[in-house]
Amino acid sequence: MTIACLHTAESNIAIYETAARVLGLPDGTLRHHVRADLLLSAEAAGRLTEEISGETAALLWHLAEDADAVVLNCSTLGPAATKVAPGAAAPIIRADATLADEAVRAGGKIIVLCTVETTLAPTTALFEAAAKATGAEIEVRLVPGAWALFRAGDLSGYLASIADAVKTAYCEGAVTIAFAQASMTDAGRLLPEGYRQPMSGPVTALAAAMAKIAG
Repeated sequence: MTIACLHTAESNIAIYETAARVLGLPDGTLRHHVRADLLLSAEAAGRLTEEISGETAALLWHLAEDADAVVLNCSTLGPAATKVAPGAAAPIIRADATLADEAVRAGGKIIVLCTVETTLAPTTALFEAAAKATGAEIEVRLVPGAWALFRAGDLSGYLASIADAVKTAYCEGAVTIAFAQASMTDAGRLLPEGYRQPMSGPVTALAAAMAKIAG
């Protein structure tokens, strides 16, 4: 089994490898591809443009030709998956879509935390569409200043700011908290004992890929 993973940050490789071990996948199952330039271009444009979406779609199509499934692990680029998924040679899994489907199942108040501004619009659209099935109440929030810390290489500060946002969200009555980006995953380790762990995309995305491969 080979699952191709398209990332926009090198640091997400380790996060996905940890998720693969949690699911019992053999070493070497994941094939990682990093295209940080695609997210940088979207940030510079302030949104996912047609050109960036088209380039992402073409890359996904190419990856599907040599894999059993493809996981797109970038919520900003997520909408590009819809361009190619129907005709691709292998299933293309949009990580944020699988996360949205899982997060809304329990209903109630769901707070989705984001750190990248270009993620806000596609994430909001995705979670609100998923919530129609359960009547969940969706609120998407940007963690102020977090992405600047990430870009500066201050991963500890980045994760700490996210953990603080999680505490605030739970205090405000969130039933479920979801992390819109895989890079946020390890912030859950900074929460005090007794806090419910927020949901993150890597495990749900890889589980969805495995299910598609199994048929």
